[in-house]
Amino acid sequence: MSGKGGIQAAWRAITGINVSGMRIGVSGGNRGGVQIVATADYTASYKGIGIESNVDFEAQYAAQGFDDVRAIAARTGLQSLMLGEEAMILGGNTSLALGTTPTPTLSASSAGGSLANGTLSVICVALSLDGVINGSLAGGIQSTITRTNADGSTDIFGGGAAAKSAAATVSVTGPTGSAAASVAAVPGALGYAWFWGTAGAEVLGAITPINSVVVTGAAAGTQTAASLGASDRSTNALAFDGLLTQALKAGSGATIVTMPSGTPGVGTPLTADGAGGIVEIDAVLKQMWDLYRLSPDTIWVNSQEGLNLSRKILQGSANSAFKFEFSATQDALGGGIMIRKYLNRFSMQGGSVLDIRVHPNLPAGTILFTTAALPYPINNISNVVQIRTRQDYYQIEWPLRSRKYEYGVYADEVLQHYFPPSMAVLTNIGNG
Repeated sequence: MSGKGGIQAAWRAITGINVSGMRIGVSGGNRGGVQIVATADYTASYKGIGIESNVDFEAQYAAQGFDDVRAIAARTGLQSLMLGEEAMILGGNTSLALGTTPTPTLSASSAGGSLANGTLSVICVALSLDGVINGSLAGGIQSTITRTNADGSTDIFGGGAAAKSAAATVSVTGPTGSAAASVAAVPGALGYAWFWGTAGAEVLGAITPINSVVVTGAAAGTQTAASLGASDRSTNALAFDGLLTQALKAGSGATIVTMPSGTPGVGTPLTADGAGGIVEIDAVLKQMWDLYRLSPDTIWVNSQEGLNLSRKILQGSANSAFKFEFSATQDALGGGIMIRKYLNRFSMQGGSVLDIRVHPNLPAGTILFTTAALPYPINNISNVVQIRTRQDYYQIEWPLRSRKYEYGVYADEVLQHYFPPSMAVLTNIGNG
């Protein structure tokens, strides 16, 4: 949707319908009661998004007669921008601060690892989607980012890391010692970074999608906890709030289920119901129906959850629920089965089918439910969710300032969601 002028978009989202349960019966000649529709006013600044690319003169010389490398540079810039935009639509975070990560709870064992005698110190950092996507053992996690732009200017923004926890310590008996660490699940967090070692010299050793880890040996990373700032840098002032953020924010009305901590390092996986379904997914769908009389249409999963869903559903006892089609063509039979649909038992039709889609940016341990269309009309809401653009994609070929052709691709937009209760999030899911 196109929006012109102004510095921000403003809209009123509905978070509940007839929340007081107003009865509709009326007496003769009298008017009925007034229903209460719960709403929340949202304002969000338009955010500029953009990326630059360039081609030097030598690259153009080499490509003559083969490719138009200048056109390719402009096109790949647009493609890169769209990929970054997709991640921001999913989980951009400008307003949901994760705060200070809780202090870990530790327990040691004399078996299960290679830790020597001594005192182990553990620090945890909760991560937003941005922090999970861009974090790695080799590269570390990003707290404060200082970016030098193509024009020489500088932007400083958060990289998706909460303020680090206080250090927790435990005495380990070696030489085959191990330690289990867990923290209280942080609302809005989609991953956790773990640093351990001697007190004051903790090093990044794991990034997990759940709120626990088992330490079995020396940390494999190089980033130190001491190198992280003391402040919460989980939000990014240059991003808009994405779907996950708008769902996870307090008061959104979305259905949020955080799986129990379970066994440290393992967590609590999803549960097959033995009848071709998943207990936790059915519970989410039932709650959305009971509260709002709606059924989502898409379940977004990570590759890990996609594989786990397929295995659990196929391991169920309801063999008659599956339909297999085989081709008689020679050499056409292949192995592997992937679940692409899920039957929602709670809908107006008595059963509706949800698409299961693997999203490249959704982290392991999290499932997102979205709804593209509501089963009932709501005044002045034509789209449940939309991108409102103050300026759609545009490209700039910059004047020459060196022997390079430089290109920028930009847009200016914000994500609007008019009915956050039509989303749901299952998070902190153990692998299994």
